[in-house]
Amino acid sequence: MILFLSVGCSSKVDKVRTINRKKLLKLSVGMEKAKALKLMGNARAGGGNGEPTINSPYKSEILQGENKTFEVVYYYTDIKNTLYSTVVTVNNKELTPLVFDQGRLIGWGWQFLKVNMKKYGVNFE
Repeated sequence: MILFLSVGCSSKVDKVRTINRKKLLKLSVGMEKAKALKLMGNARAGGGNGEPTINSPYKSEILQGENKTFEVVYYYTDIKNTLYSTVVTVNNKELTPLVFDQGRLIGWGWQFLKVNMKKYGVNFE
């Protein structure tokens, strides 16, 4: 019974993850970066009770390739680690990358990122 109750309770981190996943469905290729980021929002949660601190977006980076520069913005959308250790971190597999080229959304998801970065000679991991 105790296990059922603890599993049945959802945290604020769970809510952020669910909201972010739903918002991904509203994105469209070609969307301006500002519009995409506004749509995804800036939800925050966690940091207590052994949960990671989640900011939206979680992180971002610039990837440089052959004659091409991409901006990648990551949102927390998955759960891979149900029991966080004393070092509370989010794994890259728990994030969804949004890929921007010249201020426009060109796609999202790990498969999209891997295929397109390879195509343009970008090294990442």
